Amino acid sequence: MGEDNTTDTTSTNSSAGGYRVLARKYRPKDFSDLMVGQEPMVRTLTNAFETGRIAQAYMLTGVRGVGKTTTARILARGLNYKTATIDRPTIELSELGEHCQAIMDGRHVDVIEMDAASHTGIDDIREIIDQVRYRPSIARYKVYIIDEVHMLSTQAFNGLLKTLEEPPEHVKFIFATTEIRKVPITVLSRCQRFDLRRIPAADLVRLYTTICAKEGVTIEDDAVAMIARAAEGSARDGLSLLDQAISHGGGHVAATQVSSMLGLADRARIVDLFGHIVSGDVTAALAEFEAQYEAGANPVIVLTDLADFTHLVTRLRYVPDAGSDVSLSEVERERGLEFSAKVPVSALSRIWQMLLKGIPETENSARPYGAAEMVLIRLAHAAHLPAPEDAARRLLALENGEAGAPARPGGSAAAASAGSGATSSAVSSARTDAPARPSATVTMLRPDRNTVVVPEIAVRPEPEPVAPPPPAEPARKFNLRNLEDVCDLCSKHRSIKLRAEIRNFVHLVRMEPGRIEVNLEDGAPRALTQELGSKLKEWTEESWFVSISNEEGQPTLVAAEAAAREALFRDARADPDVIAILKTYPGAVIRDVRIRPGEESAELEEGAPDAAVNEDGDVLPGDDLDDDN
Repeated sequence: MGEDNTTDTTSTNSSAGGYRVLARKYRPKDFSDLMVGQEPMVRTLTNAFETGRIAQAYMLTGVRGVGKTTTARILARGLNYKTATIDRPTIELSELGEHCQAIMDGRHVDVIEMDAASHTGIDDIREIIDQVRYRPSIARYKVYIIDEVHMLSTQAFNGLLKTLEEPPEHVKFIFATTEIRKVPITVLSRCQRFDLRRIPAADLVRLYTTICAKEGVTIEDDAVAMIARAAEGSARDGLSLLDQAISHGGGHVAATQVSSMLGLADRARIVDLFGHIVSGDVTAALAEFEAQYEAGANPVIVLTDLADFTHLVTRLRYVPDAGSDVSLSEVERERGLEFSAKVPVSALSRIWQMLLKGIPETENSARPYGAAEMVLIRLAHAAHLPAPEDAARRLLALENGEAGAPARPGGSAAAASAGSGATSSAVSSARTDAPARPSATVTMLRPDRNTVVVPEIAVRPEPEPVAPPPPAEPARKFNLRNLEDVCDLCSKHRSIKLRAEIRNFVHLVRMEPGRIEVNLEDGAPRALTQELGSKLKEWTEESWFVSISNEEGQPTLVAAEAAAREALFRDARADPDVIAILKTYPGAVIRDVRIRPGEESAELEEGAPDAAVNEDGDVLPGDDLDDDN
């Protein structure tokens, strides 16, 4: 904020003798104040005013509290700026002009502000259309500021289009909206659009600190950071919270007071809670959450702050400079960097996903405290689980180890004989010519002594094991061997569109029961493989997995048919009989080539009207020929 504006508003407050909230008292008055977070828009307007390229309509869009209406008033003030030395549109509003104060107060006769939320009909727009023909009373331009323009009805928008496209030279329109998607494109195309950005938290911290200094209020760094984060990029929302915090603290704003006022948890305690979760300590996590709840923290806000810190830790892992954000506390900065170095990204991603699901569950629950506790229990329990890729790797290693492990026949016999001394050796000698079987050794415990006796037993050789026959594959309802079979199935179920897409875009790589690998042509529908898999499952009542391969695969059915047809024509043109016919009848052409049943060579069976061919393949004489020459 500029010092000159503070002086003006302070004097105004003193003269009025009443209190003005900070959001109104420190509302920007010129373009220099708008530089807080809106530099691109200010730069564009500066260049447009200096070169005289002033649009007939402007569209200002952004979230609530970023300064849309304020910008519209400053823009109207710049368009009608006039002093003793300056009489032209400008963005250099160093002093109050003839019309400035009235425009800023919203009472200028030639700057008409209208709230579209309460004036939505065509009659309101017709009144504007009737008035634009008249020149402004005292100002340079007649400016119409329409706030929340997306609330206008369709008829109102249509009635405004012609006037908006070709307004009189003395009329300017400035629209503001938070729902730019609801504004018809026909209106947007006639306006110069400015997207007012969310103001970064660091800029808001500096702004609120400066305002507190001007107001003579002391505020802790953590407190102003909390307010800046709670504002979510809206300067007005943050100023309203700051006003409330000043009243709550009686002139001194402390972090504990702001935390209590907003229902927030202490940021340091959120970090402690995160530490308990990643270490898998459920008891400590629940105790910390209970302490925060008893201190007045909202369960939903605790989970939300936990999600924010998870995002911060993940971001610090890849962008260490993110820790220089002034809105972060020292605890968040230091311990966030510490966690980012030791917590795997897979664990952070899992925590993030579980919080995204748990936060709405807690919001919609009749018992938010219990719901939040269940979310924390799931989070702490998941800390001991391996990452999905690690679990898959271990499972694969286990399967490979089991498949390659040598068989250990007689394992239990060996274990039983390990402590039997000479007796076990006798058993071994008795089994030299017979394969060992665990059931071939009988152990008995004598009641008088704690010794194990292994009697020598004659063991009969076990017959050679006979491998069981491989299980017969279940009979499949449809035996699909290639894409032609799939296309026939599409035709049977009248899925013409899918059949055409398969013929034109699919290169078959390999095909086996229940699995198809394909390569797609450029321009193939994105959902082609998914639709093919679901249709095959529906039609065959069997599961089919359709995947995309990087291999080239076979030609598409359309390309294969075209190549086969070209080969037939090429063979026909090389046939001596066909060559003789074409020489005999100049102008005769080959229109089609068909293969007779039972013959392997291509024969000319049916010609075009230029060369008629009978069923025996002979060219018909006389009037059946029409010489193109």
